[in-house]
Amino acid sequence: MAVPQRRISKTRKRMRRTHFKLTAVGLVTCPKCGAMIKSHHVCPKCGYYDGKVQVLDGKLVKEEPKKAPAKKATKKADK
Repeated sequence: MAVPQRRISKTRKRMRRTHFKLTAVGLVTCPKCGAMIKSHHVCPKCGYYDGKVQVLDGKLVKEEPKKAPAKKATKKADK
């Protein structure tokens, strides 16, 4: 049976254990609904990815870009 020849010091033991730690999950807010979601994932609440594409039943549904309101044509009165 293996028996250590010397006691491991506190410093050496703690230096070995410095890598045993938890990592934080990268959470961001959804631009559509404001829920906290994992980055680069579809929002489970509203179903949007990156605030632009809605994912429904495995299909991507792209939103139409919003058009600027049409300007009214003004007629100049000929004098």
